[in-house]
Amino acid sequence: MAHQFHPTVLREYDIRGIIGETLGADDARAIGRSFGSLLRRAEGEDGPAPTVAVGYDGRMSSPMLEHALVEGLTASGCNVVKIGLGATPMLYYAEASSEDVQGGIQITGSHNPPNYNGFKMVFQGRPFFGADIQKLGELAARGDWTDGTGSVSSRDILGEYVERLLEGLAGVPAEALSGLRVGWDAGNGAAGPALEALAARLPGEHHLLFTDVDGHFPNHHPDPTVEANLADLRALVAAKNLDFGVAFDGDGDRIGAIDGEGRVIWGDQLLMIYAEDVLKTHQGATVIADVKASRALFDHVAAHGGEPLMWKTGHSLIKSKMKETGSPLAGEMSGHVFFADDYYGFDDALYAGVRLLAASARLGKSVTQLRSAMPAMLNTPEMRFQVDEVRKFPAIAEVTERLTTNPGPEVESVNATDGVRVNTADGWWLLRASNTQDVLVARAESDSEEGLERLIAQIDEQLALSGLERGESVGH
Repeated sequence: MAHQFHPTVLREYDIRGIIGETLGADDARAIGRSFGSLLRRAEGEDGPAPTVAVGYDGRMSSPMLEHALVEGLTASGCNVVKIGLGATPMLYYAEASSEDVQGGIQITGSHNPPNYNGFKMVFQGRPFFGADIQKLGELAARGDWTDGTGSVSSRDILGEYVERLLEGLAGVPAEALSGLRVGWDAGNGAAGPALEALAARLPGEHHLLFTDVDGHFPNHHPDPTVEANLADLRALVAAKNLDFGVAFDGDGDRIGAIDGEGRVIWGDQLLMIYAEDVLKTHQGATVIADVKASRALFDHVAAHGGEPLMWKTGHSLIKSKMKETGSPLAGEMSGHVFFADDYYGFDDALYAGVRLLAASARLGKSVTQLRSAMPAMLNTPEMRFQVDEVRKFPAIAEVTERLTTNPGPEVESVNATDGVRVNTADGWWLLRASNTQDVLVARAESDSEEGLERLIAQIDEQLALSGLERGESVGH
């Protein structure tokens, strides 16, 4: 039985759709059949059956999708280890830490509205994205599947996972942490149970918000990159006079943070703290950040003896680049942070939270002091505006062509790693096409209001030359 997916579902970094409209049990079963078939062929069909770990987040539709996915995987001849409800990084951990597991699939809608759900995948220890995901669709369309009857077992790894998270504090004297007072906001997402178990074991004093897993997200939407979603955490930090606060997205692979004064510590600013800590023991190492990150971060990495590398946005793309360069640390503006110095190189917001405690202790400064020491840069939020799907990539190509052949006096350099990032004397601006939606993304940063206005005018001028304009901003 062949299967056709809705055309919007197979995306660049994951599989995602609206339950009952573009995604349902039949799709999950077909994903299992196709992923399982690819894995069996990669491992050798005559060899022992490969094992796939399967986890899911707290959305209402997740158990239904899990049931169908497992049916598809076992029908393709794979064995399944179910790890149950948990954060996406717990699934990554189950795959990375077990020699007897060859693949992993997490059912998660990440930070999307409650009626969405999807799948994030790991294949033989590497991210599974882009052409891999398209291949699932091709196999399903042909019904080109292996057959078999795999076994199903369950494994409770929460305790083991929390133990591994605590290793992020290795070498930090307990007395350096015992006075810390930290707020944590799980946002009713899948990280809640692991956070409760972790906080109970951490030195210091910990105050937790919204650890009950609830797929309706009754308190606030779990996306810590949107400042409005940090209001409860900010109120907690202020009311209890805490040192800092940490928040998670719906599936626990993205971190948000605020300092003791309630200031947001954005993804690139967190990376500045982590880089300073990691480069103490990894002098000269490459630290990777996406093209949306502040110039201040790249300067900070260089100033602490690291090799800054600007790379494409997208957690799968960053993970692949880390493996290629041997980088011990990478991060994105969106709050994905990847540690490969003493960890597995996947994005784990719980581990990143632990490492923030460790970095503050090792650097001998409070998180508030570390945030205060950062240069004051003025930047726009991420401006996202609708552009027709067929126009978005050609428009970026036109802008890049114009700026590389005839840059004009204000342009110092142009970086075309992912879209076009233009450096000028008073800052930089970025224009790139989203890989997952019919939108263009723009961002600008300067050290003055006038500079920022000039940069935004340059973006608008380039858009106009391509017959486009920066319309109303749209969400993710």
